[in-house]
Amino acid sequence: MTARLGLDRAAILAFRRRAGALDGRLPPGPDSLRRAAWAGLQDSVPRAALLSIHARVAGTSPTAWEDPSLVQLWGPRFSAYVVAAVDLPVFSLGRLPEEGARLRRAEGTADRLDAFLAGRRMPYGEAGRGLGHHGNMLRYAAPTGRVLIRWDGARPPTVWTVPPPVTSADEARRELARRYLHVFGPTTPASFVEWAGIRPPRGRSPFGPLAAELVPVRTPIGDAWILAADEAAFRQPPGPAAPARLLPSGDAHSLLQGADRALLVPDAARRGELWTPRVWPGAILVDGEVAGTWRRAHASVALRAWRPLTGAEREAVEAEAASLPLPGLDRAITLAWAD
Repeated sequence: MTARLGLDRAAILAFRRRAGALDGRLPPGPDSLRRAAWAGLQDSVPRAALLSIHARVAGTSPTAWEDPSLVQLWGPRFSAYVVAAVDLPVFSLGRLPEEGARLRRAEGTADRLDAFLAGRRMPYGEAGRGLGHHGNMLRYAAPTGRVLIRWDGARPPTVWTVPPPVTSADEARRELARRYLHVFGPTTPASFVEWAGIRPPRGRSPFGPLAAELVPVRTPIGDAWILAADEAAFRQPPGPAAPARLLPSGDAHSLLQGADRALLVPDAARRGELWTPRVWPGAILVDGEVAGTWRRAHASVALRAWRPLTGAEREAVEAEAASLPLPGLDRAITLAWAD
């Protein structure tokens, strides 16, 4: 049996930053937006998706999340997500139940919503009442690929229906797993299932259809898998990291569970500050490492460093914070460092 490739923490985090376009911003344009959203952009905290784009794409404007090349839907774990429009099947059909009552509920809800709306757009609460149940139930139709939303964070989501994707659900599931392996790898089937919020049929691994595309690896937190197409990139020596990035709550780089969190943040006490029981703060990256947390309220940004920062590091973090493309501001961004 072939020995597993050994990957240390530095190699893993360097690969994830490169895969996530965090070491250097991409040029403006739809192709860069799609790459920034390769594993989807979680938007459960208002405009988190916009700030994830800003961390990856140069020239990000306050309206970048509304670019025509992007759409918004209830994605993994039924959270609000922004994804490339061409990737709608991946983040919808890729999560469609394969059989049973959950599949019938998804398809039946989509059918009833489409008939009720008849081409209209409507606040999801009103649409839900029109169907005789709470608007949150409409989320179960999202994996059909027939339901889109618009949520600006200030008002309830607006919902409408679109024609079903032409991609097969099987291919969408395979591609969703590939996306996860590329952005979050090395990883395991259990971690993928938790991230995607899916339930594969009993006894069937969600990575099974990709067996020929995978390479087993050994990591500091256990055995895992990567895409064979990524092996050469994992073997590359780490390159220079960006001086600073401010990642929002739910950004893909920190959207981790279990032992994966220990890999990103080795200090157990600090992990509790980043992954809190309630709404998570954002993560401050300094030279590729999580060096603190941040939160904002309108135009006020509060920063907390986990270690003393050099003058240059502090300036880099402050420049990132001052450049955040926050929509609807009536004054300049103000910064405050917590003790």
